[in-house]
Amino acid sequence: MTSLEFSYSEQLTLLRQHIETSDAIVVGAASGMSAAAGFRHYYEHDADFVENLGAFEKKYGYHNSFDGFYYRYRTGEEHWAYLAKNLCMILDAPTGRPYYDLRDILNGKNYYILTTNQDTQFTRVFPEHKISAIQGDWRYFQCSRRCHDELYDSVETLHRLKDAITPDLTIPTNMIPRCPKCGAEFEPWVRGRTFLEGKKYREEYEKLNAFLGANKEKKILFLELGVGRMTPMFIQEPFWNLTYSLPQAFYIMVNPKDALLPKQLKNKGLAIREDIAKVMADLRKRVCGEAQ
Repeated sequence: MTSLEFSYSEQLTLLRQHIETSDAIVVGAASGMSAAAGFRHYYEHDADFVENLGAFEKKYGYHNSFDGFYYRYRTGEEHWAYLAKNLCMILDAPTGRPYYDLRDILNGKNYYILTTNQDTQFTRVFPEHKISAIQGDWRYFQCSRRCHDELYDSVETLHRLKDAITPDLTIPTNMIPRCPKCGAEFEPWVRGRTFLEGKKYREEYEKLNAFLGANKEKKILFLELGVGRMTPMFIQEPFWNLTYSLPQAFYIMVNPKDALLPKQLKNKGLAIREDIAKVMADLRKRVCGEAQ
């Protein structure tokens, strides 16, 4: 019997057992985690997109916020108006329920979180020293020329820009954020063509590697939440390799569409093809002893 042939209740029981009996847990979470929390505007034409970015859709023609990031704006003033409006929507969004559920599930346990998400949802409910955000973080700016290795807080500036957006969806030229060293435009510190892999970036991996080094000989669970097929090299493939190579490691992935388990891990893994929000809510009830 493969892991996908277990009933949902059986899968949940196995997940709970591994959560409770593991000496260490590494959670790897990607965009599917935030999608499960209801934040789907990145790829979908949902209510959040319409409410916050509907005017940009009418002017430019794109239908989700991801396409808005890659639209070729004519001017920096237009581009920054979009960035400010969109990023304030992300940074001001409420914390999704699955994040609270995961927090309660991991309470009192030896855990670490690796994420490619840039939306700050994890930092709302988990301490930053237990999180590695390896694809950047919307709360920071960097120099677009990477002329020096320093990041700058973006939140206050983004809100000022949002408040200054004109009816034609631009910002004043003198408000475009610029590097204090070379004068180039800032850009958000997130994975892209000029992503700054400097001190902060290295620290994110150093924190993760320190946790792995301290726990690699223990009974360790790699729990993957919402990793799709776009960028498996950042979380999924390393989790597969670590599970295969570490003698006491076990791998569990939760994904409503892309629940994949390599044949090499058939005795060391479990794939749960279910909605992440449902799994987190149901697991929290079992782990925390609440009534079904």
